[in-house]
Amino acid sequence: MQSHYKSKSQQARVMTENWAENNLYCPICGNEQIRNFENNRPVADFYCVKCSSEFELKSKENQRNLPKKIVNGAYDTLIQRISDVNNPDLLYLTHKNFEVQNLILIPKFFFTATIIEKRKPLADTARRAGWVGSNIAIEKVPEIGKIHLIKNQQIIDKQTVLSTYQKAKPLDTDNLDSRGWLLDTLFFVEKQSAEFSLKQMYEFEEDLAKLHPNNFNVKAKIRQQLQLLRDKGFIHFDGNGHYTKI
Repeated sequence: MQSHYKSKSQQARVMTENWAENNLYCPICGNEQIRNFENNRPVADFYCVKCSSEFELKSKENQRNLPKKIVNGAYDTLIQRISDVNNPDLLYLTHKNFEVQNLILIPKFFFTATIIEKRKPLADTARRAGWVGSNIAIEKVPEIGKIHLIKNQQIIDKQTVLSTYQKAKPLDTDNLDSRGWLLDTLFFVEKQSAEFSLKQMYEFEEDLAKLHPNNFNVKAKIRQQLQLLRDKGFIHFDGNGHYTKI
């Protein structure tokens, strides 16, 4: 199969797509197999016949560990996509010598403007002068949004994968601004110890203000997001401005 492709990147893509079709179950509903879309759809690569979930597969060769960023396509296109309910979930695979090292699922509702980084425009001498690409900064995704199917060559129990997705599912919201605030707040909650205070969360006021420059009452927004995270079962309010992670 590799002989049909001269490019190593093309060879790797064919190999990883075939591996996925032959080995992957649906990490959302547990169906035993996902299927490859035909006719080179512009975004999604795979779908589940049971729950109709769609997946985009990206991979990185000669990579043992998960990188901090994933190189992606056009910035404007990706920003437009992440607000679309039909945006696929992302499967990201790293491999070394065609042996799978890591495989994670990033559900589509974890995609926010915060994790999409704009790359520098291509130089005037480039064939696509001025074109602006993007990176997906997975280092900025809350940990619960990076669901491991394989970690350091170890296969994660299927029920663990499915239950982790179900735990993350209450974070799903179609409104991109609301999603951004909720997930950015959760990201900073994850930096706290098991027990933390509202005062400690206020220490990230400046960081959140930079991420959301149109909001001029960030402390009130932090309190609101903590209430939402409480209602969704991620933290417990202990009273007197103190919280416990669940």
